[in-house]
Amino acid sequence: MNDVLKIKNITVVNHDGRQLADVLMENGKIVKIAPSIEEDVRELDGTGRYLVPGFIDMHIHGSARMDAMDADAAGLRILAQSLLKEGTTSFLPTTMTQSYEHIEAALQTIGTFTSQHDEAEIVGIHVEGPFVSKDRAGAQPLEYIVEPDLVAFEKWQKLSNGKIKEITLAPERPGGMEATKAISESGVVVSIGHSDASFEQMEQAVKMGAKQGTHLYNQMRPFHHRDPGVVGGTLLLNELKAEIIVDFIHVHKDAVNLAYRMKGASGIILITDAMRAKGMPYGDYDLGGQMVHVTETGAHLPNGALAGSVLRMNEAIVNMQKATNCTLEELVSMSSYNAAMQLNLANKGELREGKDADAVMLDASFQLVTTIKAGEIVFEA
Repeated sequence: MNDVLKIKNITVVNHDGRQLADVLMENGKIVKIAPSIEEDVRELDGTGRYLVPGFIDMHIHGSARMDAMDADAAGLRILAQSLLKEGTTSFLPTTMTQSYEHIEAALQTIGTFTSQHDEAEIVGIHVEGPFVSKDRAGAQPLEYIVEPDLVAFEKWQKLSNGKIKEITLAPERPGGMEATKAISESGVVVSIGHSDASFEQMEQAVKMGAKQGTHLYNQMRPFHHRDPGVVGGTLLLNELKAEIIVDFIHVHKDAVNLAYRMKGASGIILITDAMRAKGMPYGDYDLGGQMVHVTETGAHLPNGALAGSVLRMNEAIVNMQKATNCTLEELVSMSSYNAAMQLNLANKGELREGKDADAVMLDASFQLVTTIKAGEIVFEA
């Protein structure tokens, strides 16, 4: 483990600007960013390249054959290591609608997990379901969908050692508004998803503290000119950030551009919503006890419904740029800074002195070259 790393002559990009500089990293932190740093330490040449904050994936179920619902610590390690190959240095392993017993086993496993230096860091847990709408279930198994249950949620938060940072729920369900208010007040991000809410219910949920929309356009009441629904609410209500899966399978390129024009880069969070088949050959895989068929057209249940993605975060940023012609600063907002703000991660999402040395080196066409986690080179393309 080499504790000191210097990156020479690189364009450092944050959400609010860029500078050509040298960067010195030591003991997991950025200790200096300056026009020139004269230190005789391990050196990486950044000429012609960009350094951006490590990506933060707030919504990911699995990768490399592993899934957060497996309740398997060894599998979590494999998952976390695999994410470094796409520039993701922090993530929220995401559970899904299942029996309470299965959800609780997963939460306990993740809650006692300690990330190692050669793994993407688990910075919390995203609980997706089971408090969702059967009308917008998607790949959430219908038989386990239940009404919002605050007693269960409080139990889960204890089981997870307080690690639940985000929950996806349908606020229009009985008890949903009360749950939105109580969970938001506890400091957890309430994200509206798998929801059939009206626009008026969206407005009410925002008043109760909801802060996000889960995978915009997918499994939410669609936009209609007489009923803007969850899509309209997510796009129009400034209090809500919008998660979006930019694989051009879940969302058409021009619908991505529409979201960007409506929300701006400050209102979008790029996610993968990836399942265990990410990084694996095409074939059949399990998701929450359901068979998923993965081909070049995506991951689908036997009934044709989309079942997560196999998207990588480094692909998401390239796709976002293609769809919108946005700036690299805006990509930083959407791939790390906004997520760090939502999750109150004071040391992540920015490359500044004193912050965590989690970074991604990109080439001139925004392709991933190197992933740096806690000041160490952990992946080179």
